[in-house]
Amino acid sequence: MISGNINKMQTDNKVTDFLSQYDEQVFSHALKLRELLFANLPGVTEQVDIAAKMIAYCYGQKYAELICVIIPSKKGLKLGFNRGIDLPDPDKLLKGKGKISRYVEIESEEQIASAPLKQLVESAYKAYLQRVNKPAR
Repeated sequence: MISGNINKMQTDNKVTDFLSQYDEQVFSHALKLRELLFANLPGVTEQVDIAAKMIAYCYGQKYAELICVIIPSKKGLKLGFNRGIDLPDPDKLLKGKGKISRYVEIESEEQIASAPLKQLVESAYKAYLQRVNKPAR
C-alpha cells in the first residue's frame, strides 16, 4: 500500500512540476480538470509527456487506449479527446478540425464543474470500453 502512495506522490510531483511553467489560471484549472478526470475515469493512468507538452489519461500504451489529454499553453488550457469526432456533443463543446481528435477550450472552473463537460468525459470512457470490448465498471 505504501508503494502505491509513493507512486501517486511521484506522479503528482511530475504533474505540478510540469504545470508550474504556466500561469496561475492555467495551473489551477488543469488541477481541477485532473480531479474531474480521476473522478470519472475509473483506474485511469496519468502520464506526463514533457516533449508533447501534455498530460495523457489512458488505460494502456496503445493509442486506442488513450481517453483524453490535458493540453496547457501560454494561451490557455484544452482538454483533448481521442476519437472526439465520434463523441456525442449536444452542447457543442468540441472544437477542432482534425480527422480523429477534438478538444474543449477550458475557460473557467464553472465550466470544469459543468454537467456537459462531465457527460463528455463519461461518453469518452464509454466509447473506450466499446472499442476494447470491455464491460462497464
